[in-house]
Formats: sequence, structure tokens, C-alpha cells
Amino acid sequence: MEDRGTKKWTSIMLPEHVKALKEMWAEDEWKEKPMLDEQQLTEINLRLQLALHNDLTVEIEYFKNHDYHKTRGKLLGVDPLLNYLRLEEMELPLDSLVSVWID
Repeated sequence: MEDRGTKKWTSIMLPEHVKALKEMWAEDEWKEKPMLDEQQLTEINLRLQLALHNDLTVEIEYFKNHDYHKTRGKLLGVDPLLNYLRLEEMELPLDSLVSVWID
């Protein structure tokens, strides 16, 4: 439930101040990117290799813009030197991956 006092005062505030307050409240809800340990990174790597070599569909959870997202599709390639992986409809940085599942 929003604070009625805040709502009451925003009507007489400058638009720049209202915008700044909304951004500040949105930042309070930002999530933090998890730090993966070596075992988790190895498991992600093995699943990506398995999916790539066997032409399997993957579901990937990744972190972007302060939130978690999921996508699925066929894995087309992984480039560790350029730090990205390619799916049918998008590219993702490898360091944004949180988990990988094989369907």
C-alpha cells in the first residue's frame, strides 16, 4: 500500500522531482546478479557443450537490467573468446548466464 502522504505531496512537486523519486523507488526493487562458484560454471559449460553437440533445445536463465529473464531455443554457437552464446533469435553474454537446462 502506498503512503498517502507521498501521493499527496507529489501533486505539487516539480516533474523532475517526481521522476527522481520514481527512479529511486524502482532502484530499491533491483535484484543483484548472483556470483556463481566454479562448480556451477562447470555445470553450465557442460550443459552448453552437450546441447551444442547434440542439437538440443535449452532453457537459459540470465541476468539483465537488474532482473532475471528466461529464454529457450536451439543453441547455435558459443564463443568463449568473445564471451557470448548464440541462440536462434538472440545473443547473450556468457557472464550473464545464471543457469541452463536441457529439454
